[in-house]
Amino acid sequence: RRQRVLLLGVLMAAWEAAWGQLRYSVPEEMPKGSFVGDVAKDLGLQLPEIRDRGVRILNKGRTQYFALHGKTGHLVTAERIDREQLCRLGGKCVLRCELIVEGEMQVYGIEVEITDINDNAPSFQQAEKDLRMSEMTALGARFPLSEAHDPDSGRNSLQSYELSGDEHFSLAVQAGPGGDQRPELVLAKALDREEAAFHELVLRASDGGDPARTGTARIRVTVLDANDNAPVFSQAEYTVRVPEDVPAGALVAKVVAVDADAGQNAWLSYELAKATEPGLFRVGLHSGEVRTARSPLARDAARHSLLVLVRDHGRPALSATATLSVIQDVNDNAPRFRRDKFQLEINELTSPGARFAVGMADDADVGINSLQGYELETNKYFAVEVKESQDGSKFAELVLRHALDREKEPSLQLALQALDGADPPRTGTAQLWINVTDANDNPPVFAQERYRVSLREDTLPGMTVLNVSASDADAGTNAHITYGFGEAPAKVLQKFIIEAETGTIAVKETLNFEETRGYTLLVEARDGGGLVSHCKVEVEVLDVNDNPPEI
Repeated sequence: RRQRVLLLGVLMAAWEAAWGQLRYSVPEEMPKGSFVGDVAKDLGLQLPEIRDRGVRILNKGRTQYFALHGKTGHLVTAERIDREQLCRLGGKCVLRCELIVEGEMQVYGIEVEITDINDNAPSFQQAEKDLRMSEMTALGARFPLSEAHDPDSGRNSLQSYELSGDEHFSLAVQAGPGGDQRPELVLAKALDREEAAFHELVLRASDGGDPARTGTARIRVTVLDANDNAPVFSQAEYTVRVPEDVPAGALVAKVVAVDADAGQNAWLSYELAKATEPGLFRVGLHSGEVRTARSPLARDAARHSLLVLVRDHGRPALSATATLSVIQDVNDNAPRFRRDKFQLEINELTSPGARFAVGMADDADVGINSLQGYELETNKYFAVEVKESQDGSKFAELVLRHALDREKEPSLQLALQALDGADPPRTGTAQLWINVTDANDNPPVFAQERYRVSLREDTLPGMTVLNVSASDADAGTNAHITYGFGEAPAKVLQKFIIEAETGTIAVKETLNFEETRGYTLLVEARDGGGLVSHCKVEVEVLDVNDNPPEI
């Protein structure tokens, strides 16, 4: 036991004296068994000596990082080595071990530098960062950003930053006391929340590896509102007309303003800044509704000018004004139709109760002096009703009360009158031209239900027998008639022919009294709508002396 202790002491002393005799380097993350150095060659040892003299590697620490290959004399890795795990503080990373030749009591120190490979990308501790800036922030203002970290070393460590997003921001990089790079966001262009309330940026960190590795962080800039916009009225000037007898509290007009800012910078309050007749009108604080505070008196002017002011709630507050002209109405305008004549086409089969919007009149007066209703010239077929559209304007609607008949009355001309509510009322007139369009409600009608004709049996083929004719009370294609034979025996169709357009019946083949002394033809007339009527044509065949006596 004493000898072993003594040997250990000698080895420890030799260890302290032997450092730096051999130096190697190997990249990190090499697989187990990777070549580090040719120890046998570098120390001048023969391979038999390595096998016979008990040569071995002694690692410092608990972990066996290196081993000696007995057959080759090579120093190899005993396991995969992670440089960033061994040397967390960076700088040069060196592992030490000893080669012990027990037979000769020799100790050789070995230093192995673990070189870096680019196995780590830069990364941000905060992958997303939110910044809030007032839209009044001065150009050039700087905002520190999160730094990236890369555990690699040298060129493989963090080398640069790059910013992408929009033209409002640029990137500045400051050098820290330890040589680290500190990115800063710089405002390069004035912000405007009304133009863009948010800006999305990407900060990219790159190392110097080949190829380079990168890491990114997203930056969201929220632009905070400043009271940099005054309210704006929808109109600089408003003009309204009110009736002479408008009651207290009646709505006269509504002025509307908007503010492009947000929050309390966009909260609006209205007030009446000036009026030619104080006490006659008031304006809603938040609604902008202008109402009468009392009924107008006879001594009041017929025209009033109001100055309405609106201000926001920013600090300092911004304001705007609009002018409202209020005119007390007198009935100096008659209703007037937008057109003097309205034309309608209505089919004669339209059912009673059908409705037709026909026209609208305008009246520049207001209240009772404005348009109140419509009246229609007395007639058998139509009545008029007053309808109101979504915007409150009144228009006339015709209602069919009685079935139409084009054949009796193909068109109508009626006067439509618009009336206001004055006493006596003022009126405006327009003409309604109603064209009743045809329906095929009438079949053809023959001039005779039955025709009779006599023909000699020697009548030549092609000779006219007679003309049948029919008429149709409808119009257009519904009144177009074509003629033909109805159901008839073959012998009839062999002997006679009818012309479709004229109704002319002619002999087709020579007649023979001795065979047939008479024929009954069924003739049909068909209109363009498919309605059909029939008549009968009776043909008597007359004998001629065309046969000699027979004995």
